[in-house]
Amino acid sequence: MIDHVSITVPDIAAAARFYDAVMAALGVPTVGRDEHWLGYGLRADAASPERSYLSIRLGAMPEAAPGRHWCLKAPGRVAVDRFWQAGLAAGGADDGAPGLRPHYHPHYYAAFLRDPAGNRVEAVCHGEHA
Repeated sequence: MIDHVSITVPDIAAAARFYDAVMAALGVPTVGRDEHWLGYGLRADAASPERSYLSIRLGAMPEAAPGRHWCLKAPGRVAVDRFWQAGLAAGGADDGAPGLRPHYHPHYYAAFLRDPAGNRVEAVCHGEHA
């Protein structure tokens, strides 16, 4: 459903440390960067419409919005665990340790972090034995 998402952060270097770590833990490629921008994932095109892309741009501190977050698909539960550990080690804050969230469905395994700018980021695996 999501083609691409763009967010802003006030410190691109801190964002790069955090997002490089969590995206690597999930197997998502870094596709570009400069002093004002970071890009992860692959842009969709006519040949690959299933792709998704995250753009992080230097900008103002995001406004507080407790319900706003984005969720990244993980290839397995171990990747969710690695996402959370890598994010904490790279300047993120815990917002929900890895574990089952059966109120969504019986196999929903997720972890939540806050990036250095306070944005809420989730990784999820939906598989029963992933």
